[in-house]
Amino acid sequence: MQSQKYLQLTLAIIKPHIVKSPFVLQKIRDLIIDNNLKIVRSRRTIITQKEAELFYEEHKEKFFYNRLLTFMCSGPSDIHILTDYDAIAKWRKLIGPTKVYQAQYTAPDTIRGMFGLSDTRNAAHGSDSVESAEREIRIFFKNFDLKKWYDSEEKYYNLGQLHFDPIAFLHSVDKSPINTNTRQIT
Repeated sequence: MQSQKYLQLTLAIIKPHIVKSPFVLQKIRDLIIDNNLKIVRSRRTIITQKEAELFYEEHKEKFFYNRLLTFMCSGPSDIHILTDYDAIAKWRKLIGPTKVYQAQYTAPDTIRGMFGLSDTRNAAHGSDSVESAEREIRIFFKNFDLKKWYDSEEKYYNLGQLHFDPIAFLHSVDKSPINTNTRQIT
């Protein structure tokens, strides 16, 4: 008997300077889809000062904190919950090193290597651990219940029983039965 593989959730933020550039935004969306990451939730919003302060609280005493908050609240960001078997590592590999200069020289084909402008305007964010992902998801998706998702939706994502809406940039569960030979999945 094969053991059940569980999906992992991660938070992805596409930062304001990227959202302002439709061609770059589409390239990043294509990378997400081409790398088989599924979009569980998606929203475009201007991050509030309170959300930014909660999100970046570990950087509060650092010299770049105010600059970071100002930038992150400066325009719309696309915020996604992504899933895959190793979503955190997969998304972080796609976005590349945090430091843009390093990304441009050591990982030029990553999102930050191609589209990052500075360490603040580095194009994208990705959670660095399961604990961070859970904390960050709670900040930006207050009504998202992680336990409920794992209990009632994860199985459909695991089976690939999904519908992708490219306009909303979102995968939704398709609960219609699938007939695979004589076995029916409901």
